[in-house]
Amino acid sequence: MSSQVLFTRDNGVATIRLNRPEKKNALNTAMYDALGDAIEAAESDDAVRAILLCAAGENFTAGNDLADFASRPQDGASPAQRFLYGIANAKKPLVAAVDGYAVGVGLTMLLHCDLVYASRRAKLRAPFVDLGLVPEAGSSLLLPRMIGHARAAEVFLLCDMIAAEQALAMGIVNQVVDPGELETVARGVCERLAKKAPGAVRRTKELLRGKPLKRSMDAPRAPRAQV
Repeated sequence: MSSQVLFTRDNGVATIRLNRPEKKNALNTAMYDALGDAIEAAESDDAVRAILLCAAGENFTAGNDLADFASRPQDGASPAQRFLYGIANAKKPLVAAVDGYAVGVGLTMLLHCDLVYASRRAKLRAPFVDLGLVPEAGSSLLLPRMIGHARAAEVFLLCDMIAAEQALAMGIVNQVVDPGELETVARGVCERLAKKAPGAVRRTKELLRGKPLKRSMDAPRAPRAQV
């Protein structure tokens, strides 16, 4: 993949690890390209039953590397769009292990995950309005659905930092653990998912996410009333 995005497969779990700790794992174009490749590889491998998103060092990601994006033309579908589309439409369960900062796209990614585990030092922030931007990748739909309109408005409009325990109370994360236990806990959840019936996991995720099911999976239709 890339030295800045590590991809491994073991025990039915594909691990995608951001590996740019010296820059707080800020995402550049090359990393997005590698992330898109990693999601596609995990989705196409029948041996992979769950996907773990994590990061090296003490931060999940500080967001986009703005200098990198400013130096590159963004014509057509970008690597960032391909990755975000990939996680938004992933059929396999996505589990995130969040330590330190999860800013901007770091928070957006979590909204597309199925289960999120955070360390006690995790800090989440959506700084889009402060940057003169609007929320990305469907997050303005997903977050209100998850935590309610009033709290989502607070997150997006005020752009305040959200501590781990606050994120837990809101319902953005599933559990808060000590930093040293974070990846063990998240990986354990992935391995539990990998042992379950993959078809049932996939269909349940579709139901939870609201994606349309194939006609063969629909409930029988009620007979039409006679008039």
